Amino acid sequence: MKPFENIKAVYLIGIGGIGMSALARFFRLIGKETAGYDRLPSPITDDLALIGIKIHFDDDINLIPSSILSAAKNEIAVIYTPAVPVSHSELNFFKNQGYILLKRAEALGYICSEYQTIAIAGTHGKTTVSGMTAHILNQSEKGTNAFLGGIAKNFNSNLLVNKNAEICVAEADEFDRSFLQLFPQTAVVTSTDADHLDIYTDLNDIKSTFSKFISQIKPEGTLIIKKGIVLDEKNFPSKNFRYSVESQADFYAQNIETDAHKSRFDFVYPEGKIQNITLGVSGRVNIENAVASASVGIIHGIEPDKIKEALETFSGVRRRFDYIFKSEKQVYIDDYAHHPEELRAFISSVREMYPGKRILGIFQPHLFSRTRDFATKFAESLDLLDALILSEIYPAREEPITGVTSDIIFSQCLLKDKHLCQSSEIIDLLKNLKFDVVLTMGAGDIEKFRNPIKQIMEK
Repeated sequence: MKPFENIKAVYLIGIGGIGMSALARFFRLIGKETAGYDRLPSPITDDLALIGIKIHFDDDINLIPSSILSAAKNEIAVIYTPAVPVSHSELNFFKNQGYILLKRAEALGYICSEYQTIAIAGTHGKTTVSGMTAHILNQSEKGTNAFLGGIAKNFNSNLLVNKNAEICVAEADEFDRSFLQLFPQTAVVTSTDADHLDIYTDLNDIKSTFSKFISQIKPEGTLIIKKGIVLDEKNFPSKNFRYSVESQADFYAQNIETDAHKSRFDFVYPEGKIQNITLGVSGRVNIENAVASASVGIIHGIEPDKIKEALETFSGVRRRFDYIFKSEKQVYIDDYAHHPEELRAFISSVREMYPGKRILGIFQPHLFSRTRDFATKFAESLDLLDALILSEIYPAREEPITGVTSDIIFSQCLLKDKHLCQSSEIIDLLKNLKFDVVLTMGAGDIEKFRNPIKQIMEK
C-alpha cells in the first residue's frame, strides 16, 4: 500500500514553515482535504490559502475545521513540526484522542520511500543545491519531484510534482536529526559544521549523525561529499565521490571568473568537461553549489549539454544571494545566511565580485542558543564587512537566555564602523550611512526590510 493512500484528510500544525508548507501543497495536489495552524500569517500562509487550504492562527481546538474532524480517526494524518511546543493544545488534543501523529520528517520519509530519492544534506548550502539539482532533473527527460527548503524561482515554489517521474529531490534537514528518516539512492553532503547545539551535544555528535545518515544510503547508491569533510568512511557506499570548487577532486570547477556581471567556470568530471558555463546566479559560493548539483546530474545520466543549459537558466532561490536592487552605483543583496560559515562564504563572495566597494551588512542573529554558541565566530565573519548594523536576536522557537543578547557579538567585532540597534531603527540608521553594496542577512524576519531598503536606494 502506498503511504497515505487511505488517508482522506491531513492537518498540519506549523503549516507556515517552509518544509511543512511543501507537504501541505503536496497533499492538496493529490486530493487530500488539507488544513492547518500556524502562529502568525505570512506570505507562505497567504499562498496556501489561495489554493484552498484553511489556516487559522490561534491555538484553539474549536477552530479545527469540521471538514478535517468529520473523517474517521484512522483516515486523518496530523503532521507537526518539532518547533511546536509540547504544551500546544491542538497537538495535545489530537494526541489524547488517538489520531495518527507524524513529525514533518516522518511524513517526508514515507513520501520519499516511493521514489529514487536524491537527498541533499549539509549544515549550509543544501537549499540552493536542492533547487539547482531539481532544476537540472526537471529540464531533462527524467523529470523529478522535489521538496525544497526555499522558494525556487524557476518554479516559484518549494514543491515540484511530476506524476511520471521516478525521482524525488529532498532537502535533508539535520535539525532534530530529521534526515535520519530518509533512505536515499543518492546523497550529497555539502558541510558538517557545528550548528543546532540545542539538539546536538557537540561537533562530534553532529559528525556521527551525518555518518549515520550516510549509512542509510541504499547499498547500490551513491554518495557525493565535499572535499575536506572528514567523516567515518566505513559508512560510505562503494560508490562515493568528492567535489570541490577550490581544488582537484572527482568533480570540480576550473577557470573560474566571478565579478559583478557574471560567474563563469568549467565543470570537470571523471569522463570529461563542460566548458564555459555562465551560471544563472552570482558568486563563488554558488559555483560550489553548482559543482555539487552538476555532479548529481552526471551520476544520474543527464546529458552534459542539458546540465549546462539548466545551470545557465537557474534563477536562484528566494533569499539565497538574492539581488533586490542593482544600479550603476549601488547594489542590494539579501541572503538567508544565519551561521558564521554561511556569513563568511556570502560576504567573501560579494567582496570578490565587488572589489574596492564599501560593503555594509545588516545582520539579525537567529536564536539565542546559536548566538551564545557562536558569538566569537559571528564577530570574525562580520569583520569581513566595511560597516555593520546589528539588530536584536530573532528568537524563533526559543525563550530568552539570561545574558545572551546581540551585544555579545557586537562587543567582539573589531570593525570601527559598527552600529547596534533595534530592528525598528534600522531604516533611519541606514539613511545616514555610506555604502556601495548593502547586504541583509539572517533567518528571522529581516526580509521585511527588503522593500523599505529598496525604496531608499531607488531614491
